[in-house]
Amino acid sequence: MRLWKNPALVTLLALGSAVTPAFAADPLSAPAPIPASGWIATVKGNLGVGSSYPGSDDFSAIGYPSISFRRAGAPQRFSAPDDGLSFSVLEDSAFRFGVVGRFQGGRYLKNDRRLYGLEKINWAVEPGLFLEYWPVDFLRARAEIRHGVNGHDGFVADLGIDWVQRLGAFILSLGPRLALGDSEFTQTYFGVTPFEAAVNGLVTPYNPSGGITSVGATAGLSYDWSQQWSTTAFVSYKRLVSDAANSPIVKRFGSENQIGVGLTVSYSFDTGL
Repeated sequence: MRLWKNPALVTLLALGSAVTPAFAADPLSAPAPIPASGWIATVKGNLGVGSSYPGSDDFSAIGYPSISFRRAGAPQRFSAPDDGLSFSVLEDSAFRFGVVGRFQGGRYLKNDRRLYGLEKINWAVEPGLFLEYWPVDFLRARAEIRHGVNGHDGFVADLGIDWVQRLGAFILSLGPRLALGDSEFTQTYFGVTPFEAAVNGLVTPYNPSGGITSVGATAGLSYDWSQQWSTTAFVSYKRLVSDAANSPIVKRFGSENQIGVGLTVSYSFDTGL
């Protein structure tokens, strides 16, 4: 396992509007109540382990902080562990709509010496829009569409459905995932030019098309220790499909199976504002 760190990622996520995966807490003890007016801040410490780059069979770990704000008295919205960092522009009982952002790590020779001759891919940020819909109070559908900046110039989308259930102080979530990318995205991460193939010597030229890139699922388990403290653990699985799975980079150096795990610790407090 390689420990990967990037100051730009830490800065981006620290400024993001992340949301702790929990509804209004059912405290197990009797902490000092959070005031009913003003603003509540939620500070999170996040630790995740996942593929070093799209299609890799090696893993990297990363830790980063994030913070979000909500009006006191408002229930904390559920957020799946693999949601992008989002900020709602429109919000009611069933719909949410707003802006979202994600970070996509790069692909570097230091990740895998077998990548020799393949073009380096820088890290990317992916700003975009999201839409959520709750047809019933235990089922959520969410869609994100984003555009890459810096590392890639493609459009990507993530679709998911989550079954969400509170069991006392626990919140369990589970649901399927579908990821898509256009030809710019797939060519960046899964394509091989004739020149790259000639220099590398282990892969053949490959020109993938856009479409579905992976299918999978994400499961999360949150525990509310009190009105202030909560923790969330999660595991995610993606299976690369179609042109992404057929890439010689994946076949030769990586894996179609992409697994991620993570842990988040959250603390909410009155800002006094």
